[in-house]
Amino acid sequence: MENIHAEIVQLENELHEKKQRLAELRQNVPEVKVENYPFLTAQGERVTLQELFHDKKELIVIHNMGKSCSYCTMWADGFNGVYHHIKTKAAFVVATPDTPPVQADFAAVRRWTFPIISTTGSRFTEDMGFAEHGRNRPGVSTFRLDQNGDVYRIAQARFGPGDNFCSVWHLFDLLPSGSTDFRPASKITSESPFELTNNIAIQVHDYENALDFYENTMGMKVEKIFDNETKLSISGVNLYLENNESGRVYFELTVENIEKSREMLLNAGCNITKEYSSKSLMISDPYGLKFHLYESNS
Repeated sequence: MENIHAEIVQLENELHEKKQRLAELRQNVPEVKVENYPFLTAQGERVTLQELFHDKKELIVIHNMGKSCSYCTMWADGFNGVYHHIKTKAAFVVATPDTPPVQADFAAVRRWTFPIISTTGSRFTEDMGFAEHGRNRPGVSTFRLDQNGDVYRIAQARFGPGDNFCSVWHLFDLLPSGSTDFRPASKITSESPFELTNNIAIQVHDYENALDFYENTMGMKVEKIFDNETKLSISGVNLYLENNESGRVYFELTVENIEKSREMLLNAGCNITKEYSSKSLMISDPYGLKFHLYESNS
């Protein structure tokens, strides 16, 4: 028994030293100047690689395979928990090949707080070495921005089960059953067909003063201004402030099959108060809750 523990300690020390050496080697790889690639945000707005830095000089880009990959989704779930730490040191963004509407819907369900960009129409993923023959690969690239506004790629790493970028595998390796039979699930909630998103709409009177209150008194961040509505965010929640005297509050739920959910809710006494499309409804239940229900993008 003592010999096993001693060998474990020795191997842990060796791995720590090798990880330090690996980090040093990656830092010593010659940096490469890259072009100012164009992207789309999850809101469909154009943004460039240079603009992703915001007020930082360093940038971390996660190459994610998108909604269809439950493994990449699990990695991103992990980054979400530490994003508020990461952004104090460097800009951070997750890049996927999904379209902006799919990204926005999926991020709302996962309650991701980090920014997401769509690489659709860009050669960025291929040029960074994370796509070949039309197939994306997961990983991470880091960049720096110089005083002239030029962007340089600094380091890269690939993702996969057992790597240093997802803690789940290492925790499971400490269990008697190990991690070899684990496959991540796509859905967060297995007990219900409904998924609660991080979008909440609030109808307010005295709209301009309400907006000033939420932004300057409550400290919420203005994300986007629409004709009659403003999107704010705080603590990973999106708050849509609507200029409307009704004063109602609406939550948002998403389902995989809206026809089945519609029938179930109507049979339970709910009412459809507005129908945006066959896959997007406003619902009022018999007990006071009002919510937007939509079928998630595939």
